Amino acid sequence: MPYRWTPDPTLARESHATPAGKPLCRLDLWPHRSLPSKGFSAAIWVMFVGGMIPLIPFIGTVAFWVLLAFIMVVLAALWTALRRSDRDLLREALVITPQQIDLTHWSAKGAQFTWEANPYWVRLTLHRDAKIENYLTLKGSGDHNKREVELGAFLSPEERKKLHGELARILAQMRGAA
Repeated sequence: MPYRWTPDPTLARESHATPAGKPLCRLDLWPHRSLPSKGFSAAIWVMFVGGMIPLIPFIGTVAFWVLLAFIMVVLAALWTALRRSDRDLLREALVITPQQIDLTHWSAKGAQFTWEANPYWVRLTLHRDAKIENYLTLKGSGDHNKREVELGAFLSPEERKKLHGELARILAQMRGAA
């Protein structure tokens, strides 16, 4: 699953014993990656070997070199596309403390956007009938924070639904401890 809680979200039950500025938990979200390192290496080798097999009958001819050039261009394009998906900086971090929730979103190019609200007043909504299935949003309350922000837009609908349940449970525990 492309998100991770640190420390365990069940620690939110003990929010009354946590110092004011210390995070109860942190949620890191990231999009699915194309391949892990071993998968990347295997894909490149499979493409290379698969591309070289049809060249065997052309060894020693001009056609061999022309076809080899095309195969190398395709291999380079595959390499570039797979590595680019690993370099994207798209991610989100949600830090929950007893007094504040901070959401930081980094775009694919690295631009940073932040949102903060009091956890007691945060409204978590799972929009089931939106254009995007199981669209997950957070909305704060107060004069400075009336905008609604999306959370985990790059997650699958099932992952957003599961995340909604986990986050709703944490917010309910915090409200009960306050």
